[in-house]
Amino acid sequence: MTRAVLSIGSNIGDSLSHLRSVATALGSRLVARSAVYRSAPWGGVEQQDFLNAVLVAEDDAYDPWDWLRLGQQLEEAADRVRVQRWGPRSLDVDVIACDDVISDDPRLILPHPRAHERAFVLLPWVDIEPDAALRVGDRDVPLAELLERLSAEERAGVRKQEGVGDGLW
Repeated sequence: MTRAVLSIGSNIGDSLSHLRSVATALGSRLVARSAVYRSAPWGGVEQQDFLNAVLVAEDDAYDPWDWLRLGQQLEEAADRVRVQRWGPRSLDVDVIACDDVISDDPRLILPHPRAHERAFVLLPWVDIEPDAALRVGDRDVPLAELLERLSAEERAGVRKQEGVGDGLW
């Protein structure tokens, strides 16, 4: 069985509906979903906050490239336009990890090369898999340790979205 960790985010339009569209599209493949978090934009581009979540999905028929294609199709369905790196977007679907696959293909780097630096990925992920680890360099590092490495400012910029039930959105 292929297991993927997906990070999803939106800050244009009905962001919560964009996140829900991914969970809906995954259907029975969805095995876990985090709470929804509000996070400050990352990357230095002036824009409104994002809504973010992490999903875990499984499918015997999928490989990492299938998860990437599905994410791109869902972004396209949400009218995602790639204008500016780290700019605003209706939907962003990133494959963070897929089983123990390591890929340095520029179209699909696995594990995601910056996930260990992003509280908006780590905090929702640790919600649903507190004992998970992410490969960083040549070692699997527990998510809790990766979170401790982040600055207090980075962690404080990511907070659970009030009014959206944990994993029930």
